[in-house]
Amino acid sequence: MNFKNIIEAANITGSDSIHPGFGFLSENSKFAKICEESNIKFIGPSYKVIEMMGNKSNSKEMMKKAGIPVIPGSDGKLKNLEDAIKTAKHIGYPVLLKASSGGGGKGIRIVESEETLEENYNLVKQEAKAAFFDDEIYMEKFIKNPRHIEVQILADEHGNVVYLGERDCTVQRKNQKIIEETPSIVIDDKLRTKICETAVKAAKVAGYTNAGTVEFLLDSDKNFYFMEMNTRIQVEHPITEENTRIDLIKEQIKIAAGEVLGYKQSRIIPEGHSIECRINAENPEKNFRPSPRKNNRTLSSRRKWNKNRYSNL
Repeated sequence: MNFKNIIEAANITGSDSIHPGFGFLSENSKFAKICEESNIKFIGPSYKVIEMMGNKSNSKEMMKKAGIPVIPGSDGKLKNLEDAIKTAKHIGYPVLLKASSGGGGKGIRIVESEETLEENYNLVKQEAKAAFFDDEIYMEKFIKNPRHIEVQILADEHGNVVYLGERDCTVQRKNQKIIEETPSIVIDDKLRTKICETAVKAAKVAGYTNAGTVEFLLDSDKNFYFMEMNTRIQVEHPITEENTRIDLIKEQIKIAAGEVLGYKQSRIIPEGHSIECRINAENPEKNFRPSPRKNNRTLSSRRKWNKNRYSNL
């Protein structure tokens, strides 16, 4: 990504702000910092917050100190293999090894026993380095059959934070969300309020501004744990918009412009039920590898079939 060209394009067109979308640019603290240094408003949180919350082990440690429940695991990053072995023994197998700068389901492996810990430890460090240019990793207790609950928040630059309900993103493939719905069908109003208020607390602890998502894991006993914070608008934000009738992108721009939030928490009452489904293009003949382009064999067969079909008309 050529940051210089983007900034130059903004200057040439007289743009005073940049919305980064929801790709990798949206969580790139270096780009957010360059925008700030160029007197261009980055429509999102500050680069310092992106940097801080982008490191999953550090953000977990921050939340833990603030009294927010976190998944048992390492105290920050794992120093070495010996530290990993010691931590795993303490919290008990199975465990998860995760890239500290991870995202998008990359750099995550389940370890069932000490016999496979060293191999997976090295693999996750390699994957983290390749995907995020940072081989720092941390460990969490693996929670079996959890629900993945995330809370959409909005925070202005005047200390006001509100939540807009939760999304259930439990249905995943290869650690990638494929079905998201709101509200979650597994939590009641009391638990919903508790989770959402915890998300607001997390945002305030981080000094967060703009739109963001606080993600939690919910176990079978309805205990919830902070997992991470996404410092951007997410692909699944439209289902929250459907139920709240609040345009999140519009709110992002207004917040970036310095406006005070126009919504009190008591006035935000989600209605209805919305579901978003993602389609993953995969090739079943190649071990379900990602396949964003058409399969030539399938295309040829379709053309042949169409030709035969229409020749009989």
